[in-house]
Amino acid sequence: MRRRLSKTGRNQLFVAVFEKAIAMASMNREGGRKIRRGFSMKKNKLGRTDIEVTDFCLGSMTWGTQNTAEEGHAQIERALDAGINFIDTAEMYPVNPVRAETMGRTEEIIGEWIGKSARRSDFVLASKHSGEGAPVRDGAGISSDTIRSTIEASLKRLQTDYIDLYQFHWPNRGSYMFRKNWKFDPSSQNRADTMVHMDDCMGALQDEVTRGTIRSFGLSNESAWGLTQWANASDRSGGPRPVSVQNEYSLLARLADTDVAEVCHNEDIGMLSYSPIAAGLLTGKYQNDAIPDKSRMAINGDLGGRKTDRVFKAVDAYLAIAQKHGLDPVHMALAWVRQRPFMTSVIFGATSLDQLDVILGALDVTLSDEALTDIDAAHKAHPMPY
Repeated sequence: MRRRLSKTGRNQLFVAVFEKAIAMASMNREGGRKIRRGFSMKKNKLGRTDIEVTDFCLGSMTWGTQNTAEEGHAQIERALDAGINFIDTAEMYPVNPVRAETMGRTEEIIGEWIGKSARRSDFVLASKHSGEGAPVRDGAGISSDTIRSTIEASLKRLQTDYIDLYQFHWPNRGSYMFRKNWKFDPSSQNRADTMVHMDDCMGALQDEVTRGTIRSFGLSNESAWGLTQWANASDRSGGPRPVSVQNEYSLLARLADTDVAEVCHNEDIGMLSYSPIAAGLLTGKYQNDAIPDKSRMAINGDLGGRKTDRVFKAVDAYLAIAQKHGLDPVHMALAWVRQRPFMTSVIFGATSLDQLDVILGALDVTLSDEALTDIDAAHKAHPMPY
C-alpha cells in the first residue's frame, strides 16, 4: 500500500522539488548546457494580422525594481535563446511597487538592450498606454490627445521606431479586474460617452498605424462587452481591430472562461494571460504561512488581494495533482494555461535566471487528459478562491 503524505508533508515535498529544480537549472547554466530541447516553439497569429508570436511571452514588470538592468538583459537573451520571440512591457513599469519616479524605467532597460544588441527584428515587442488614474500625465485617461505623445515617449525609451502590439492597459470607464469583481458596479458608466471615446481613439490609433509607429492594437483588463464594442468601433471607423486582450488568467483566476472566451473565439481576439502562476502562489512556496525573503509576498503582503483563506486550500489541491502526475507544479500551471482553446500566449515573469530556467522547462510540457480531468475537478471544488 502506498503511504499517503500529510498536507504538511506534501507541501514540504513540493518546496523541496521546486528548490531542486532551481538547483538543477543553476547547474545546467554553470556547466554551459543549454536549456532548449531542440524543438521549434509553436507560434500563433495575433488576431487577423500576420504577426506571429510564440505561445510563451517574457514579461518584464520587475525590471527596474526587483531586477537590475543587467538581470533584465540576461533574461531577454535567455528567453530568445530558448526560442521565445515575444516580450511584453508597459509605460508604467516597473511595479512592486509602482512609483512615479520609476515609471518608464522598464522600457528604458529594454531599449538599452536593443541599442547594444541590434536584435530588434528578433522579437515581437508589446507595450501599453496606462489608463485613467495612473501616476503619469496627472492621472489623465486614454484619449486621442494622449496616444501620440505616449507612443513617442515609449519609442524613445525603447530605442525603436515601432511597437508591434500597442495595448490600452485598462479602460477609462473602469474594470472589474484586480479583485474589483466582488463589488463591481457599472451603473455609473455612460454608454454614449464610451462610444465617442472609442471612435475618437480609433482615429488616433489609425494615424499611428499609417505612420508606422505601431503595427497592431490590443487591450488589457477588458470585459467581454468592452472587447465587442472595440471590435465594432473598428468596423465603423476602419481603424485597427483589436487583436488581443491581456487579462489575468490562471488555475486560480478563471473569470475569462465564459463570456471573454466566447468573444475571443468569435471576434478573432487572442488571449494573452498574465499571472499564470498566480503571483507565485501555484509554486507552493507560500504554503504553511511561508514568506520567502525578497518574494512578492514579502513586498506586497496580500499579493494584490490574492491572499485569502480559500486560496491555500485550492493550491493544496493543485499541488496534489502535480504530485500525482509527476509534474513540477510550475510546469503544470503554465502548460494548462497554454492548452486553453482561446489562448494565444502565456506571459510569465521571473526575478532570477534560476526562476526563468525553471519556467522554461514548461516549454515542451503537455498535460494528459487524466491530468486535465483532475484539474477540472479541483476547479469545481475550489472556484474563485480570490
